[in-house]
Amino acid sequence: MWLTLASFAGFLLFLVVSAITVAFHLKLTMLGAFVVTVACLLLMVAYLTYAERKIIGYMQIRIGPNRVGPKGWLQPIADAVKLMFKEIIIPSGANRFLFILAPVLAMGPALATWAVVPFDDGWVFANVNAGILYVLALTSMGVYGIILAGWASNSKYAFLGAMRSASQMIAYEVAMGFALVGVLVAAGSLNLSDIVKAQANSYGLFGWYWLPLLPLFAVYFISGLAETNRAPFDVAEGESEIVAGFHVEYSGMLFAVFFLAEYLNMILVSALTAIMFLGGWLSPFHGTFLDAYFMWVPGVLWMFLKVAFLLLLFLWFRATFPRYRYDQIMRLGWKVFIPITLVWLFVTAIFVLMHLPPWFAKGV
Repeated sequence: MWLTLASFAGFLLFLVVSAITVAFHLKLTMLGAFVVTVACLLLMVAYLTYAERKIIGYMQIRIGPNRVGPKGWLQPIADAVKLMFKEIIIPSGANRFLFILAPVLAMGPALATWAVVPFDDGWVFANVNAGILYVLALTSMGVYGIILAGWASNSKYAFLGAMRSASQMIAYEVAMGFALVGVLVAAGSLNLSDIVKAQANSYGLFGWYWLPLLPLFAVYFISGLAETNRAPFDVAEGESEIVAGFHVEYSGMLFAVFFLAEYLNMILVSALTAIMFLGGWLSPFHGTFLDAYFMWVPGVLWMFLKVAFLLLLFLWFRATFPRYRYDQIMRLGWKVFIPITLVWLFVTAIFVLMHLPPWFAKGV
C-alpha cells in the first residue's frame, strides 16, 4: 500500500515540478506563470486531501478511498465534480453579500501570498525586499473571512466558531510573528530569497536555521497548525461541540472555497517553514563532499520534498493527538509560546553578536 501511494506521489511530484519548471524556463508572462502555479497549487490541494485520507487510513489500519479510478486516484476529481453540482443554500436570515464575500476573503490572501514565495534561486514572482512583512500582512487578513462567515450566517453555532477561530488566530499569530523576527535577526534581511541564501554554508542541513533557532522553529510550525485550524487545534470546527463551526451554513462551491483555503494555507505554512528554517531550495548536502553527487537535483525538487515532509507532519498530528480544550489552546499560545519566542529572540541576538559559527559567522 505504501509503495502504491509513494509511486503515485512521485508521479504527482513529477507533474507539479515539471509544470513550474516549464512556466519559469519558457519565460512566460508573469500572468501565465502565475496561472500555471495556481493550477499546480490547486492540483496539490486536491491530492493532499487524497493523501490525507490514505495516510491516516493506513495509520488506523483502514484502506481509505479505493473505488474511483485505480487505487482511488480519481477520488479528488469525483469530490470536485460533486461539489460543483451541489446546491448553494443561503439561509433566509443571512447577510447575502457578506455570506458570499467571506469565502473570497479567506481564499484571496492564501493565493496572493505565493507572489513572494521563492521556489528556487530567481524563481519568484515578486522578489520584494519586505517579503516577510508582505507575508505577515496578507496571512493576518484570512481571519476576516472566517469572522464574516460566522457573523453573516446568522447562526449561533457559526458565530461561536468564528469567535473561537479569531481569538485563536490572533494568539498564535503573535507567536508566529516573533518567530519570524528571530529569523530576520539571524539573516539580517526581510527578503525571503536572501534568508535562504544566508543558510548556505559548508555544513549542509546542519547549517540551516532549524538548529540554532530550534525553539522558534517548533513554535512557528505548531502555531501554523493552530493558524490553519488543523487538529489538535480545530476547536473552530469542533464537530462534537458546534456542528461544523464557522462554515456550518455553507454548502456547494462556497464550502469548497473554504476547504481550498484551509489546504492552501497548510501548503503555504509548510513552504514558509521550509524557507525560514530548512534552507528552502538548498540541498541538504550543500557544501559537503556529497554535494557533487546531487548537483543534478534541481532546487525546486528539494523545496517540494521539504514541503511534502512538513505536510506529512500535518497529517500525522491529526491522526495522533486528541483535540485540545479551548482554554488549553489559549494558555499554550499566550503563556507558553510567546515567552519562549521572546527569550529566544534575545538568545539569537547574542548568537549574532558573537558571530557564532557556522550560522552567523559570515562577514567576520
